[in-house]
Amino acid sequence: MTYLELSEDDGGSHKFYEVIVSGAQVTITYGRIGEAGQTKVAGFPTEAKAQAAAAKKISDKIRKGYAPAVRGVRQRRAITRRAVTSSRSTARQAPVLWRFASGAAAFGIFVDAERCWVGNQRGDAYTVTHSGTVTNQYRLPDGVKCIVADDFWIYAGCDDGRVYDLSGKVPRAAYEIAADVDIYWLDIRDGILGVSDRAGRITTIDYEDEFQWARTGRGDSAWMVRCDQDSVYHGHSNGIARYDASDGTLVWENASAGGVLFGWQEQRSVYAGTARHTVHRLAKDDGRTEAVYQCDGYVYSCATSPGGRHVFAGDSYSSVYCFDASGKRLWKLATGCGSALSMQFLDDRLYIVTTDGTLACIDASEAAIAAAREGTVPQPVDVKAAATLTPVEPSVVVETTTHAGEGVVVECTREGDRLRVRVASPGYERWNVQFPKEIREEGARYLVDGVRPSGRGGFYRAYGDIRRLL
Repeated sequence: MTYLELSEDDGGSHKFYEVIVSGAQVTITYGRIGEAGQTKVAGFPTEAKAQAAAAKKISDKIRKGYAPAVRGVRQRRAITRRAVTSSRSTARQAPVLWRFASGAAAFGIFVDAERCWVGNQRGDAYTVTHSGTVTNQYRLPDGVKCIVADDFWIYAGCDDGRVYDLSGKVPRAAYEIAADVDIYWLDIRDGILGVSDRAGRITTIDYEDEFQWARTGRGDSAWMVRCDQDSVYHGHSNGIARYDASDGTLVWENASAGGVLFGWQEQRSVYAGTARHTVHRLAKDDGRTEAVYQCDGYVYSCATSPGGRHVFAGDSYSSVYCFDASGKRLWKLATGCGSALSMQFLDDRLYIVTTDGTLACIDASEAAIAAAREGTVPQPVDVKAAATLTPVEPSVVVETTTHAGEGVVVECTREGDRLRVRVASPGYERWNVQFPKEIREEGARYLVDGVRPSGRGGFYRAYGDIRRLL
């Protein structure tokens, strides 16, 4: 038996690799340190061939930086589950059109023109149509911190320290965060990942899953990170700061929005929900406070309608609010399903995920809100996932094919101590491709549905299904 570990101080890896040879059989177990991992068993014609295959696997891992270790000395990464309180609202009921019980407290939400995503602390992620039909379920290895979108790529950040790409049929790990980072929140823009953590740090990781820079804020419990083309906005217990996205240079700080619990952004402003029962709107250019929106409890989440015309908030008393841009409160209503931990507005509907794990769709049109304030609301539809819905789990197994079809061929080559992936099909620049590290094999060629250049330029991002070309 050979047991190896790779735990980098800044690169993010925190993995083990175990090889056991028993006669002509080789058993390989690998995964995150402190977890059970995945196991593969292979048989060989002779004991000598089994020993040779095992030696090659071990040599490959040592070349990549793995080293002999003793199981149990290094511990699993630290995980903080957000402690929240949720009381019942005394406000009138909001007009909830439908609600889906995901099964555990939920922080992850993303809504686009096609569907709604919800991810909960049990590691379950679902897609639900706008009319309230569950279409997919993904079972991730650990609790979902958040769900974020980057162009049409969808990512789920999880407590196991990985960020999973949910854009294909099978979730695949796209980023791996250093073991000493106790993740609180994540955001992504053009392939650059921003991570805020318990210690009040902000860390950025590039599209190749390589560390870029890190800064420590003037507070802790950093629940807010928002990324745009040029900057990273970081909120913690003592306020908000803006950093240059390229090198981490501090641009400004604002301590007025202390006790930040959530963050949102529009083109020219960032919004922070706070433990002071407020939402603060800050100008992106210089950090000045533009408006303050007063709630009646801790603000766990906030969002805006396009352009910031209306500002929405969810508090610790299971209420949701709407304000005009200047800060005037327009209404306050009860969710009926717990406190909103995250939210998003789209097409006159406010979508929330809550402390009891519900994804709820609220009719936020003027007519529906006016009726609700008078006590008239629709009977919400309780959405159920079909019993035949099979959860899809992450995998490092790659389907094979002998026909390139209409896809794009990429190839994996060694560059120093790194495996890089580049496009091999004609008509493309020889840029690197963002590609899952766990399935890279030197010399292998893969077929992907397509690649797109990043908005920042200089690299491609693969999308769709991945198959290995034989």
